[in-house]
Amino acid sequence: MELELRHLRAIRTIADAGSLTRAAAALGLAQPALSAQLKRIERALGGALFERGRHGVRATPLGELVLERTRVVLPAVSELQREATRFARSRREPERLRLGGTHGPLLGALVDRLAEAAPGAAVTTRASWSERELAAQLAEGRLDFVLTGTCGSAAPPGAGHLVWREIAVDPVFVMLADGHPLTDGPEIDLARLAGQEWACVPGDGCFAECFTAACARAGFSPRRMYETDTSSVVHLVQVGRAVGLCRASFPSTPGIATRPLTGTPLLWRHLLGWDPTAQRPDTAATVLAQARSAHAGTAARSTAYRDRPAERPPRVP
Repeated sequence: MELELRHLRAIRTIADAGSLTRAAAALGLAQPALSAQLKRIERALGGALFERGRHGVRATPLGELVLERTRVVLPAVSELQREATRFARSRREPERLRLGGTHGPLLGALVDRLAEAAPGAAVTTRASWSERELAAQLAEGRLDFVLTGTCGSAAPPGAGHLVWREIAVDPVFVMLADGHPLTDGPEIDLARLAGQEWACVPGDGCFAECFTAACARAGFSPRRMYETDTSSVVHLVQVGRAVGLCRASFPSTPGIATRPLTGTPLLWRHLLGWDPTAQRPDTAATVLAQARSAHAGTAARSTAYRDRPAERPPRVP
């Protein structure tokens, strides 16, 4: 087996994460698949790169040598990709806009807005549940703009040279089956949902920890969390199997009622990111303006968003 850049990135991710499980989540792989890949890499390099223990992994002397080389090779390749992107873009027409985004209606709304604001641009999209994966593709020059978000005031994902601008900050809502007893009011106290099972889409930010902390402040621990795709979350809520977590602008859906949580214990900050060395300022300004307009339009189409109670200061730990 010949060593490839993706192998070096996997080694670097394992070392940064400190465990194969966390590294697999960051890379969007199953843990057994990453373990098998690591074994192939170690055979190719002639020895073990990590020592495995109860508390995670630690680099061996050979692993330290390889990691030291990755600190040189990976940034150099990323810079090469950025320079190649800038060069190719300066000589290419029409303009190309490669958009990445996590789950939710905002990516589609932005594509629709750009079709009018930049009709000559060739727009393509790529979706992923992993904020880190999208940020990595942005840093490597494989995407031009990324729509993602963070929980509350958490730091954006990705390399430090990327620029992130806020689109909007929304409260996190809950989704319940139509007719659920707790949908009789305009909002729901989180404590009243103790004992429920939960469903949400996956992510590799801190949202799961923030949700668990919010439940603890409300006096309970969540029984079970189903992390799955959006359509499965909707189904679990419609049949009464779980209470769903969603962004406030989640579109109105048959069989589902969405409500804000009393005191706004959870916030979601929508972000647009790009590499300033690879984008013209006017292009970035246009995409940012259209992203904010897309969010406003999405929110306006959501009955629950329009009818939510007047905002209050969010509850903090």
